[in-house]
Amino acid sequence: MRRLIVSTFVSLDGIMQAPGGPEEDPTGGFTLGGWTFNYWDETMDISVAGFDGKGRELVLGRRTYEIFEAYWPYQPEDDPIARTLNAVKKHVASRTLTALHWNNSTLLQDDVGPAVSALKAQPGPDLQVIGSGNLIQTLQAASLVDEYNVWTFPVVLGRGKRLFDDAVKPFALRLVHSQVSTTGVVMSTYVPGGDVRPGSFASVEPSEKELARRQRMANEKW
Repeated sequence: MRRLIVSTFVSLDGIMQAPGGPEEDPTGGFTLGGWTFNYWDETMDISVAGFDGKGRELVLGRRTYEIFEAYWPYQPEDDPIARTLNAVKKHVASRTLTALHWNNSTLLQDDVGPAVSALKAQPGPDLQVIGSGNLIQTLQAASLVDEYNVWTFPVVLGRGKRLFDDAVKPFALRLVHSQVSTTGVVMSTYVPGGDVRPGSFASVEPSEKELARRQRMANEKW
């Protein structure tokens, strides 16, 4: 079974709306589009995290599909990202679109959860989600996401579309890779880690080392 991989840019407070430019997604009155622009450096390889879709098939929500369709087909042919995204197979989840005009795009006709589950069971390259916040939340609720590539930018936006909203089912993640750019962007890869397991420090017995440290502090005080 092939994996479903999610890659997204988020602010420190979890906003993922319109990272690329002011006109990208102003819905809801969002006015801070393009908030990632001033943080890019040479250490940030989008190919590693799947943002260029290389070697994968894309699964996109309607809004992200429309943003990509309006931009990438019109870029120069020698642009490697445009070349990849224009050629790669694209699966689009939408309840409102009836036709797709971007090359190699197909509409997911059924409910997105079962449709993506069926895609995962087919032979082929891994599936890659880019952007598509509402779609991510649906796929996460159905336990279909196998990997999260989350690039956290050192900026607080306050309002906008979030990677996980208030309705998200709690779950744990396991960090498998992390790197920090020279501009402070934390590039992390996570895989699902099961259920959240609450605990209490009040019930943890201190170790011998901790007891010795406390005794030293008490002795120094006196």
